[in-house]
Amino acid sequence: MMWVEEIETLPRAGLESIQLKRLQALVRRMYDKVLPYRAKMDAAGVKPGDIQSLADLRKLPFTTKDDLRDNYPFGLFATPMDDVIRVHASSGTTGKSTVVGYTAADIGLWASVMARCLTMAGVTKGDMVHNAYGYGLFTGGLGAHYGIEALGATVIPVSGGNSKRQITIMRDFGSTVLLSTPSYALNLADAMIDSGVSPEELKLRVGIHGAEPWSENMREEVERKLGIRAVDIYGLSEIIGPGVAMECLHSDHGMHILEDNFLPEIVDPDTLEPLPYGETGELVFTTLTKEAFPLIRYRTKDISRLFLEPCGCGRTLIRMEKVTGRTDDMLIIRGVNVFPSQVEHVLVGIEGVEPHYQIEVTRDGNLDVMAVLVEVSDHIFSDEIKVLEKLSKKIQAEIKDMLGVTCKVKLVEPRSIQRSEGKAQRVIDRRKM
Repeated sequence: MMWVEEIETLPRAGLESIQLKRLQALVRRMYDKVLPYRAKMDAAGVKPGDIQSLADLRKLPFTTKDDLRDNYPFGLFATPMDDVIRVHASSGTTGKSTVVGYTAADIGLWASVMARCLTMAGVTKGDMVHNAYGYGLFTGGLGAHYGIEALGATVIPVSGGNSKRQITIMRDFGSTVLLSTPSYALNLADAMIDSGVSPEELKLRVGIHGAEPWSENMREEVERKLGIRAVDIYGLSEIIGPGVAMECLHSDHGMHILEDNFLPEIVDPDTLEPLPYGETGELVFTTLTKEAFPLIRYRTKDISRLFLEPCGCGRTLIRMEKVTGRTDDMLIIRGVNVFPSQVEHVLVGIEGVEPHYQIEVTRDGNLDVMAVLVEVSDHIFSDEIKVLEKLSKKIQAEIKDMLGVTCKVKLVEPRSIQRSEGKAQRVIDRRKM
């Protein structure tokens, strides 16, 4: 177990004392080491010495994805690149990835917070953990992997895909814990039916699911089909990856934030003023202990709320509600972040395509399906079928290359996509979550 009781059960005053000391050290280091942060703080008229209490956090400027894009790839790093031993990246809004870096100490921190999250779900050293999160630049697979090893459990690094083989591995290896997106968990459940394998033939008892939005109805379906307890995990690459917050087995509402490392706020997305506990708004994080890529007041765009009610597990860590939406137009398709602006970025570079499109998202069984409706010019639309097929395949390939997600492409005649006098409706989400 990775049960850091002396931290996780601290009274609020003790935890806030730790947070303040770490915040003050962070602000001083960022001001001294990261020129874009110094410029933002100077513009806001705030110096490191002005941070005398946690209430002074509101004096500090926010960090946004635009800041990450403007300083791509390594301009916001707070350590020399010689000290960075790992980089990960997620998709950006205009073709530039969001790049994050880790020192050796950051990797140790990541493993530790992930292990603490696993402990909340009852995972112990004796478990056989089936890790079906994607490995690679995506932080999910490796972040979970290192946490499992830090806990002392056995990790099966299967990543995603080849569902029938995964069922065989879970049965033959005696997997007790499943890590995957919730939609892939349901996909595995269907693969079990196709393979003639019942939940009783597996040893699974708990599933840890994140990286995409999912409802309570979906949780119940996962639990029923796999015969497990399904719990929610929250993380994002910019903050560290998976391991920011986690449901425990005692909680029926919300995820414990490891707030000795990640200082949360809820702000009004319109006024950007901090909101009290219990109010719904945009989730903002300050990373208190990272070395290579710390962030101050990072706007996640996720809509949630924070609450301090006691939990049956004994932890005093603040809890966050399951994310209920976003303040921007980002979609999450099979764990991949997709912005309409990324699709537009691809389309404007292709001859014969008009600047009018829509993205339709549906659910086929348990998996999300994205279709892009694209208007083509008059002369292309009146051309022969093989020309249209070639154009459709070209659009599909370029979207796949940029976003890392496969979509359907539907070419439609000019002026057939409904126009709007205001903001164009680029996304139609027909998923029933």
